[in-house]
Amino acid sequence: MTLSNADNTRTVAPGKSARTLALIGIAAAIASYAVNAMDRTLFPLILPEVAKEYNFALPEAGLMSTVFTIGMALAGLPTGFLMSRYSRKSVAQAGVFIFSAVTILTVVARGFGDMLVYRALTGIGEAMQLTALLAIVSSYFSRHRGVAIGALNCSFGVGAILGPMLGAAMLSEYGTWRAPMIGFGLLGFLFILLVAALLPRSVSETLPVARSDSAGIGGAPSLTNRNTALLILLSLLAGLAIFGFLGMYPTYLRQELHFSAADAGKIMSIYGLGVLLSVAGGFFGDGYPVRPTLSVSFLVAAAIGWLLFNGPATFMAQAAFAFAFGVMFSGTIYVNLAAYHLKSVAASLSGRASGVFVTSFYAAASVACYSIAWLATEFGWMFAGDVQLCAACLAGIVLSLFLDPKSMAQPLSKN
Repeated sequence: MTLSNADNTRTVAPGKSARTLALIGIAAAIASYAVNAMDRTLFPLILPEVAKEYNFALPEAGLMSTVFTIGMALAGLPTGFLMSRYSRKSVAQAGVFIFSAVTILTVVARGFGDMLVYRALTGIGEAMQLTALLAIVSSYFSRHRGVAIGALNCSFGVGAILGPMLGAAMLSEYGTWRAPMIGFGLLGFLFILLVAALLPRSVSETLPVARSDSAGIGGAPSLTNRNTALLILLSLLAGLAIFGFLGMYPTYLRQELHFSAADAGKIMSIYGLGVLLSVAGGFFGDGYPVRPTLSVSFLVAAAIGWLLFNGPATFMAQAAFAFAFGVMFSGTIYVNLAAYHLKSVAASLSGRASGVFVTSFYAAASVACYSIAWLATEFGWMFAGDVQLCAACLAGIVLSLFLDPKSMAQPLSKN
């Protein structure tokens, strides 16, 4: 049965109890996104075991770790088409189903080829879920979209904290990397049931409330403008840096610094704590002009990137650097790049601008692990980190200075 937005969009019933039930349903939907993060931070942790069993070379292992981003980059437009015919809730649940089913299928992979396909398909599932969830939370909380999207990103942070901890524990308990993969896949199916039971379609299909005081003025009339072009380049750089870290940093900790799987898992969980500050990162971007926001963020990020591979190799030092990485890269740069893509164009183009951000960011992310692994193989981990994290951020500083804040959309008044 197909659904159209016009036929199935409702207004949430007034009253405290109705709103409480709506918030519970949305909380369940947001929480479901943490399962994706759990897998994303788990797979790099178990990558040494996977690579050893299947005899993957380091570049091949790096590609395996981030190939899901290809699926994410390609699935945006089809997901938009699906949401014009089916409810957002159904699309989100379908995304979780695909993600969870293929996560479990990964454990029966016979070699590099079919495992690569499985990992890429998880990206399609995640793109469907994320796109639908962004529509749900930004529409229901239309007056506080930044905070709502920040909360969704915080859910990723929660998953990034729990994933390595639970994954390392299951890896130690059962002695096989397949155990946490199956466990996390089954957890996804549980969240499908929770969202089905707790999230009413009257909430998930709510349209934004039109408000004159929240409207924006300005912004380019098309996507072919200077700011969007620069932001695409900045998103490419950010995708290379962030996913180079997420995909291969645990391998660096275990193989180069000789940390145990448990300690590497703890450090990646501490990274997730930094992501929990995404809402604060969004407030930072809203409070200051685009040039200083991004240039300062990339400057601090460059220093963090250098310290990760050149600084002290103790557990406490690496944990501190990982936390700072979560705050600055995932909690600040990622959030504000997404926001500036939307601000760079007129409100009528916000959906397309969001798609441009997802495509550019995840297209770069799809090769991030392979490139940093190749650099590490050829020139060593220190050089790889200096190029893909530090140098990429230095380039980001320069590009940020050429952005034109006057051409970006501005609110009519502050809420």
